Amino acid sequence: MDFPPQRPSYEMSFEDLSSPPPTPSIVSPLLTPGFSPLPVLAERPDDEKPWATRHRRRRSFAVDALSPIRTRHPVGNTDDVLPRHSPGAPTIQPRPDKAYLPGQPKSLEGIAIRSFCLGGTLALSVTTMVSILLLSTSPLWRLPFFFTALSTFHFLEFWTTAKYNTSVASIDSFLLTANWPAYAIAHVAASLECLLTNLLFPNRAWAPFYSGHILLLLGLIVVFVGQAARSLAMVQAGPSFNHQIQRKKKEDHELVTTGIYSFLRHPAYFGFFYWGIGTQLVLGNPICFAGYIIVLWRFFSSRIKSEERDLVRFFEDDYVDYKKRVGTGIPFIR
Repeated sequence: MDFPPQRPSYEMSFEDLSSPPPTPSIVSPLLTPGFSPLPVLAERPDDEKPWATRHRRRRSFAVDALSPIRTRHPVGNTDDVLPRHSPGAPTIQPRPDKAYLPGQPKSLEGIAIRSFCLGGTLALSVTTMVSILLLSTSPLWRLPFFFTALSTFHFLEFWTTAKYNTSVASIDSFLLTANWPAYAIAHVAASLECLLTNLLFPNRAWAPFYSGHILLLLGLIVVFVGQAARSLAMVQAGPSFNHQIQRKKKEDHELVTTGIYSFLRHPAYFGFFYWGIGTQLVLGNPICFAGYIIVLWRFFSSRIKSEERDLVRFFEDDYVDYKKRVGTGIPFIR
């Protein structure tokens, strides 16, 4: 009895879909007449299955896409881990310069604190001064004016340095602790003299020939002129100005002979000299007025002589000729 040929079945169970394809077995070559024998593909145990390779490749792509990037930091042996999806992943965040860290000469924290304190002192002093002038006839408004002038002076010292000579700007540029403690003692003495004399002798006539109002106006003018001269000198000198005497010439150090330097040889010293004297005229301090003149004159006389020895060495005949043409504006200092 002849049976009809059976057709191949294409039906597949769910178990076949979930299970890996069967491993081909080793077969013997077909010895068919007219054909060469087929090569035998021997399977090694460590060969990866195609389905496993595809699965592992897909998984590795997913892991790589979500895994962080590990970069080597330029300083030290520490690794920085940046997320792959971060826009800044290819770049390394630079560490701030050590000089700007807290406790360092250019500490941003120190600069912020000093600026805040000077601003607060300025606001409080102006408010107190205006209140006394509007609500009473007391001469004690002079004391908050002194603190207003002080806070403005120290802020402008840093601001002009930071803007026009940025590379040397530091906490010391405020000059809050310059010539310590003599500088602080001088201002404390001036404040105490003004406070005590106005409290104990509010109606005293300290100026000769009742010229107190004239000297007060003169003091206000001298304070503003002195501050303007010093700040303008620092602006025009730029990188050539420094709060410290330079014993070695820098590459960008130039001899400035134009602007305010064309008629004042040391306009910054001129400005501070008259600014200090003017504050004592406003305060009405006869004792500190005389003391400020003596101390400031001796200080700038010695400093100018010391500084000009280096300037002559830096600029030679150019500075010698400049010194002959232009004076300092400070009495008895040529």
